[in-house]
Amino acid sequence: MTTSDLFFEAPITAPVTLHRPAKAAAPQGPWTVEAIQALLDKPLMDLLFEAQTVHRQHFPEGDIELATLLSVKTGGCPENCGYCPQSAEFDTGVKAQKLMEVDEVVRAAQAAKDAGATRFCMGAAWRAPKDRDVEKVAVLVEAVKGLGLQTCATLGMLEPHHAHQLKAAGLDYYNHNLDTAPEYYTDVVDTRTYQDRLDTLAHVRSAGISVCCGGIVGMGEQPVHRAGLIAQLANLNPYPESVPINSLVRVPGTPLADSEPVDPFDFVRMIAVARITMPTARVRLSAGRQQMGDAVQALCFMAGANSIFYGDKLLVTGNPDVEADTVLLRKLGLNARQVQEQPEGCAA
Repeated sequence: MTTSDLFFEAPITAPVTLHRPAKAAAPQGPWTVEAIQALLDKPLMDLLFEAQTVHRQHFPEGDIELATLLSVKTGGCPENCGYCPQSAEFDTGVKAQKLMEVDEVVRAAQAAKDAGATRFCMGAAWRAPKDRDVEKVAVLVEAVKGLGLQTCATLGMLEPHHAHQLKAAGLDYYNHNLDTAPEYYTDVVDTRTYQDRLDTLAHVRSAGISVCCGGIVGMGEQPVHRAGLIAQLANLNPYPESVPINSLVRVPGTPLADSEPVDPFDFVRMIAVARITMPTARVRLSAGRQQMGDAVQALCFMAGANSIFYGDKLLVTGNPDVEADTVLLRKLGLNARQVQEQPEGCAA
């Protein structure tokens, strides 16, 4: 895998050092599905105003976090997630590959940093990594951390000792999405349970790793399932520090390839409600941006999104290239986040 053509010039950044927001607070509620549905049903302009008000209270700098995602082990996954082109059960043209070498990952991470990214996420298509797999990923984490980047990994289900091992290597975030509401979950995947996902999140928390957890819209779910997803996320205690909201990328060969595209305004509503219910989280405008266009993305930023995946690929699906994102952020007057690690013992 090469990275020489993946990145272009970094976006314009503010001349000040921006610091991390406070850690996610305990849920305000708990949030009921009915309360969240009421938010989703609000007139769009009222909902956007409320979300933007909450956003400005907790993120007065208005900066956008740039995160780059690299597939360090592609394809061959034994899970049957209906949206995923990396499942071994589906014929999507994705060929299984072994774990990338350290020097390849470091080159990609350095290129991402040079282009302006502050977080580097590594994804591996495993159901659950084995001890030897975690040992190898720990080496990757240490190497990327050494470049001064925040580190994130998504490797499937984790055992408690694996989470602690990754924490010791310097892992900052672990991504493990809930995907959808519990009631709709088995329509999407049945090779692991919803509780399996919750258990992994608990193991990550216990190890002291920050949580990145969100879901996908556009998988044929009903509005109540979208409300149910947000309720699950917002009622985690604490709620995730990062919340990726994905619009399904319909990949030929997957069971969900013929799903009806989500209405763009409904997607914006999901971003807004995520912001209102999880006010200090980084809400990430994730998969599907390539199909949205600049205007819808702008509405998502207005609704409280303040993180994007940055680079021309999300694991194995397309993403707007860095040059396009640079232009969009400049048009909207948005600045990329600048992270400066605080001396030990100082508040961040």
